[in-house]
Amino acid sequence: MSMNDTQKQLSLPQDKQPVLMHSCCAPCAGELMESMVAANITFSIFFYNPNIHPAKEYEIRKNENIRFAEKMGIPFIDADYDTDNWFDRAKGLEWEPERGKRCTACFDMRFERTALYAHEHNFPVITSSLGISRWKNMDQINDCGVRAANRYEEMTYWTHNWRKEGGSQRMYDIAKRENFYKQLYCGCIYSLRDTNKWHKENKRPLIEIGSSFYEK
Repeated sequence: MSMNDTQKQLSLPQDKQPVLMHSCCAPCAGELMESMVAANITFSIFFYNPNIHPAKEYEIRKNENIRFAEKMGIPFIDADYDTDNWFDRAKGLEWEPERGKRCTACFDMRFERTALYAHEHNFPVITSSLGISRWKNMDQINDCGVRAANRYEEMTYWTHNWRKEGGSQRMYDIAKRENFYKQLYCGCIYSLRDTNKWHKENKRPLIEIGSSFYEK
């Protein structure tokens, strides 16, 4: 794999590794994975996303990420799908808008678990693929990641902006090349509800779980 200019510029916090990379899905994670491999960074993938509903959608997204991790030879850590705990965290926030308080609670939960695993297994740096998506608020995500890492004295959350210098476009290019499953909503049941409401109001087909893959 050739190393592009952006990949050459990757700079780890205090040059520490290995990195534990929280992954939300294969389409978002692909650019991070290829860039870190090209930059000779040692890392593992941590898949902890109890927000994804229904279970069929969760399994599709997880298995797509496993497929790409195995292709690249990257260790993949499959965490619990503890949906009950997620619904407890989201209670009272069911009608919050995208990027609102419910998303903050969701990021906090996922990053706290990522940081705990990193602490227990000697990963000094954590990061996430969540921030590469243009649909997400990067500052909101970074705040949650830093807050989770700050629970442990030896840990840092890597706030690298993966969108810059062509990162966003490479994310889409990789997803198309690998024919990843292309999810049509953020992941949680409330996001599905609101997205289908928008589809209905704009006379578009409702989302059918498991039906959207990139065309080769």
